[in-house]
Amino acid sequence: MAPAHDELIAQEIVSGHIRSLMANHLSDVASTDQHTVKPWFDGKLTFAPPVVDLSQEGFPLIGGRLDYVDNKPVAALVYQRRLHYINVFIWPSNGGPDAAPVSEALEGYNILHWSQGGMASWAVSDVSTDELKTLGTLLQK
Repeated sequence: MAPAHDELIAQEIVSGHIRSLMANHLSDVASTDQHTVKPWFDGKLTFAPPVVDLSQEGFPLIGGRLDYVDNKPVAALVYQRRLHYINVFIWPSNGGPDAAPVSEALEGYNILHWSQGGMASWAVSDVSTDELKTLGTLLQK
């Protein structure tokens, strides 16, 4: 039996996260300033990803990069929690309804995904599930 679509996406998300850490390629634009990161995506993607600085809440923005998930280019925003990196992959949700966050674990990494305002978001990291959920809640405000 073939894996479900979300299972395949989860595998791609974890692989993208691991590659960003292995290749020391966390970001194409390294900046803690959302007003630097967001405009960097202009002309590189067909959508504008929501970029917020959450440093006051303990999740500083580190930067962003282009990535590729589900056969399409996506935005990858990188946040930090202490010494841990969190990749948040974002792309248009094709007009589907908003979906509440779903958490899962794969290959030792925690994943949280949701859709809101026409965007699908997938966060992945080795931080605890609770910390990832906290980030997800902050990103959905």
